[in-house]
Amino acid sequence: MQHARRAAAFGPRPPGSPALDELRAYILGELAKLRCEVIRDEFTANTPLGPIKMVNLIARFPGRSGRAVAVSGHYETKWMPDIRFVGANDGGASTGFLLELARVMSHREFRNEILIVFFDGEESFGPWSENDGLYGSRHLAARWAADSTLSRLRALINVDMIGDHELGILREMHSTAWLRELVWRTASELGLGRYFLDQAAWVEDDHIPFLRRGVSAVNLIDFDYGPRNSFWHTEQDTPDKLSAVSFAVVGRVVLEVLRRLE
Repeated sequence: MQHARRAAAFGPRPPGSPALDELRAYILGELAKLRCEVIRDEFTANTPLGPIKMVNLIARFPGRSGRAVAVSGHYETKWMPDIRFVGANDGGASTGFLLELARVMSHREFRNEILIVFFDGEESFGPWSENDGLYGSRHLAARWAADSTLSRLRALINVDMIGDHELGILREMHSTAWLRELVWRTASELGLGRYFLDQAAWVEDDHIPFLRRGVSAVNLIDFDYGPRNSFWHTEQDTPDKLSAVSFAVVGRVVLEVLRRLE
């Protein structure tokens, strides 16, 4: 919760902005305290606004099995020049969640290598399209395909907008069926099933480029943020809408799923 608040305090953080540089430095500073390898995946994206430099950040926790599992989310906010969009939930929540997950992972051992990924450039600059949006995940999926990381990737779990005070994770149907059902079954067995809804939705997010390359992936997203999703991409996406309970719920489920993926 503190990390998410800190992220929002930097203000609007679209790709290439000084505010995102400041948040990136904060993330790197927090990861430097942990027992992990930190990888900067830098690239230049061709956007409707022209070329923009972007940086994915990866915290790597080695394993012994020869396989890997990734947990990902985005840390930038949508470019919205006409409003002050600080993205406490949409960008801030995934940032805070991943930082806390990295802290927890630094005190545990898993057989699988764990890759915690902070994506840049999830949001589109104009209307959502095949070429505008998911910049960081498209780039990393291609990089990992080239260096054979994808061949070792057992699963990818993407989190987005999971800090909502009234948490309700949708059953995202692009996601790989066996992995999605593992998450829902795990939540139920932990007594947290009420937060993982039966409501189906089809949401394009940072898991999509990996699905297209044959990776099993699931997207955990609460896409009903405020009355009729009225807080999404507005000035109302502020830290007071978040709940530490929501972070804890998703954290408990993800950690148990990682254990079961062993």
